[in-house]
Amino acid sequence: MKIYFCLFIAFSLQVTVWSQRKFGDSIIGTPWVGIQYGGNWSKADLGDRYGFFNHLGMMAGYKTKRNWVYGLDGNFMFGSQIRMEGLFDGLKDSYGNITDVNGDIANILLFSRGFNVNLMIGKVFPVFSLNENSGIYIHGGVGYLQHKLRIESNDQVIPSLELDYKKGYDRFTSGINFHQFVGYAFLANQGIVNFYGGFYAQQGLTYNRREIFFDRPDEEVPKGQRLDVQIGFKLGWFIPVYQRKPKDYYFD
Repeated sequence: MKIYFCLFIAFSLQVTVWSQRKFGDSIIGTPWVGIQYGGNWSKADLGDRYGFFNHLGMMAGYKTKRNWVYGLDGNFMFGSQIRMEGLFDGLKDSYGNITDVNGDIANILLFSRGFNVNLMIGKVFPVFSLNENSGIYIHGGVGYLQHKLRIESNDQVIPSLELDYKKGYDRFTSGINFHQFVGYAFLANQGIVNFYGGFYAQQGLTYNRREIFFDRPDEEVPKGQRLDVQIGFKLGWFIPVYQRKPKDYYFD
């Protein structure tokens, strides 16, 4: 419901600015607020743990009269492709089952979760476009990345996977993040068709933050720097907010 509410507010803002903009061939400076979705495939060290990630996020920034873009970009990351095997082998009984506190066979669900927040700088090159505010759009940035394994057991109580015990399995990881985007941004002269889309990549220089992995109690947790790579696409809808032109007043 929160997502739908945000979309409704964004649409309302867009409708409000329809009558405020008609820039023709001029380049204007304007704030940008965007809602975006991305699909990304995990590579390098991240690919050893997870598969496909969805990104759902927002961007906020400012496009200058020279078509430079400065802003902040953030994405919630989620997925269900888990490539780690044997995580809970030590919790299984002689029949190969994990049981809850009542002795029932446990149903354990695993998901990948994370987020990134980045400072970004980019530029719009007005080629192959209908106006000077649209065109090839590139940006890159640096920020923070974290990800971990989400462990859910619904309403079942599994003592070995409750509270802080989950931390021994969740592979919590964080560090510095870099990202790059190459695509196209379209800003209509009038109307709500304002979008961007293209190819996206990010590289996280991260570290394991847990002191022990419960599934590998005899092994030291790797302390070296990881390379967590994601490659995919990003699509967004942005709402340019233009300053209303002053009204002319006439007096007799």
